[in-house]
Amino acid sequence: MDPRSLTPALRALRLCLHLLMAGLLALAALRADSGAGIALAVVTGGVYAAGSALTSVRDSQRAAAVWLGVLCASWLALLWATPDGLWVAFPLYFLQLHLLPMRWSLPAVGLTAVAAILSYVGHGAPLNPGVFVGPLLGAAVAVATVLGYQALYRESERRRRMVEELIATRAELAAAERHAGTLAERERLAREIHDTLAQGLSSIQLLLRAAERGLPEGSPAAGHIERARRAAQDNLAEARRFVRALSPPDLEHGSLAAALERLCEPTETGPRVRFSVSGTPVELPTPYEVALLRIAQSALANTVRHASAARAEITLSFMDASVTLDVVDDGKGFDPAPLAPSADGGFGLPAMRSRAESLGGTFTVESAPDQGTAVAVSLPLPAGPAGPAAAAGPSGVST
Repeated sequence: MDPRSLTPALRALRLCLHLLMAGLLALAALRADSGAGIALAVVTGGVYAAGSALTSVRDSQRAAAVWLGVLCASWLALLWATPDGLWVAFPLYFLQLHLLPMRWSLPAVGLTAVAAILSYVGHGAPLNPGVFVGPLLGAAVAVATVLGYQALYRESERRRRMVEELIATRAELAAAERHAGTLAERERLAREIHDTLAQGLSSIQLLLRAAERGLPEGSPAAGHIERARRAAQDNLAEARRFVRALSPPDLEHGSLAAALERLCEPTETGPRVRFSVSGTPVELPTPYEVALLRIAQSALANTVRHASAARAEITLSFMDASVTLDVVDDGKGFDPAPLAPSADGGFGLPAMRSRAESLGGTFTVESAPDQGTAVAVSLPLPAGPAGPAAAAGPSGVST
């Protein structure tokens, strides 16, 4: 492990392990009866220091295992030279548990404890319970400490990942809310321009055309009215371009039918959705297209989230005086009665109803438990030059 990545607690534990190893080796060397014991204590300390300094031991599990094997071999030689070398078993327990996989570390700790006990007995020390309890209890404490630390570390990592996911989710939610707010404001501006400025200019143009027809041809007033009518026509075309520019991105690269067809593209988890058009398609005002697209998106989202449906169908119908959108699924359905008298029901139905009624249309929901759901919205086609029947009037662009 890179020392730079250690937390203060881990640095303190590592320093304590170094000091424990140095102190126990110094004790073994001081109490050794022969020069071999002192030399082996120094060799063991040198092997431990070399492994602590080598980056390959920190970066490679294989190198760490080789170094640990050499360290244990030098420790066994130290045990042969002096019984006081058994105390070095305690820091070895922690090294084995830290550097080896669990399936190898536990047997290694057990063998180390057995080697310490046999060494003490082999040097002729008197038998007593402490000879067996000491190394075994030290091994148990080391195992419990390391396993407890690993459990705390895993829990800490799990919480850290949860916090990171929460932060990322909050950022995505904020971005989605900003995007939704931007789209809602664009739609509001488009609706305001269409319902006020564009309609007003269209009315002015019609009035000027009527006044122009009531004046003698060639009169000065007729020329002024003609110029005023053309100015109104140009500004109406500009207003309609603004409305088109503020339309949702789903409608920027095609018609409403194309946007609805893209909405029905298959997904991995959603139902199979079929789209169809009936009647003769006509160009709709942008607020109509926006409202129908948003209602279809909301109804289909409800189908995916709540209906558990296998199939759904979206139908766009053009009639002489109205345009109708139907979204039908074969899901589990629900009882729409509690939602009908109230404007604050769930499932996004109030928002769909509000969109339809804001354009003078009607919105109905037919459903029953285990009978599927049918959502229908009908909008009256506007008449006159501003409506689709007139194909957008002189400017050639529908409002």
